[in-house]
Amino acid sequence: MTSVAPDLTTNDQDHEQVVLGVDTHADAHVAAVITVMGVLLGTKAFPTTAAGYVALLAWAREHGQLWRAGVEGTSSHGTALNRHLRRNNVQVIEVNRPDRAARRRRGKTDAVDAENAARAVLSGQATAVAKGGDGSVEMIRMFKMAKDSAIKARTQAINQLKAVLVRAEPDLRDSLAGLGPVALIRSCAELEPPGLHSIEDAATSVLRTLARRIQSLSQEIRSHEASLTAIISACAPKLLKQRGIGPDTAASLLITAGDNPDRLTSEAAFAALCGVNPIEASSGKTARHRLNRGGDRRSNSALYTIVLTRLRRDQRTRDYAERRTTEGKSKKEIIRCLKRYVAREVFPIITQALSPAQTQPVAA
Repeated sequence: MTSVAPDLTTNDQDHEQVVLGVDTHADAHVAAVITVMGVLLGTKAFPTTAAGYVALLAWAREHGQLWRAGVEGTSSHGTALNRHLRRNNVQVIEVNRPDRAARRRRGKTDAVDAENAARAVLSGQATAVAKGGDGSVEMIRMFKMAKDSAIKARTQAINQLKAVLVRAEPDLRDSLAGLGPVALIRSCAELEPPGLHSIEDAATSVLRTLARRIQSLSQEIRSHEASLTAIISACAPKLLKQRGIGPDTAASLLITAGDNPDRLTSEAAFAALCGVNPIEASSGKTARHRLNRGGDRRSNSALYTIVLTRLRRDQRTRDYAERRTTEGKSKKEIIRCLKRYVAREVFPIITQALSPAQTQPVAA
């Protein structure tokens, strides 16, 4: 759940409001607490365990009312801490590491980094609410990561199998000639295990091993695909019904939005996060926009895939492309516009699907 910080101008006679900053690492997190006036109250290290997270939060709250925390690495070492703070009504702000010039001036220690994280929140330099990482999207991220790595490993194994086959003896190569990709892998997997007396025996053994590895990875990929489809169908079924959107592209867009897309103030913010917002590139008498090279490249690639699919199969999209072509737009410019339209189309679907009312059980 996301907690909104109260007005900082109000004073409490018993407890002063404080801001927490955390520099996260694999084995220990270093925390710093400052007041709303910028006074450092203390720093301390805590282990990255469940008991350590409880101790860190209790220590911070000993210094005053805690509503906000700046945390480095909320998508890596700080993910579990982020979830713990959010469950305890602390708004977590994602903090980037200080620039190198600032580090050269002040030096580099974990305590300094933690203090800088707190000050970045207090000054308003850091304003991005961290992704929740505590719902269906986090599950999707895990399966997507496992599937992508399996696809990469399978591609590598296929390339290795073809390389071994090219260098194999003619008799072995001719026995597998003319087979399609699936039949080739099946035939290689069914080769009899040979001895180790010749180059042909070695090639046969390696082909058999690689083919069976490819089959195993293919089965793993299908399993991850089924899991992704099931989770997305449960949390955002309307997204899969949109033309050109499949489990992989839907997963990428959901991962970019996060479990708490309410942190994105508008569909324009989501478009900027995906790197599809128009960037001014006008000069002299030329008025134009260019492609955005920033943003999340994974979701940008997903939008690109959706647009290409619609250009092939959606008549409305093809009509739009033809009309903009007659207006003098290049293909890149047309695709950029279409990616922006797709981002505008999917954003309300994602926010509605992942809203707290949809994802959290209603109390009786």
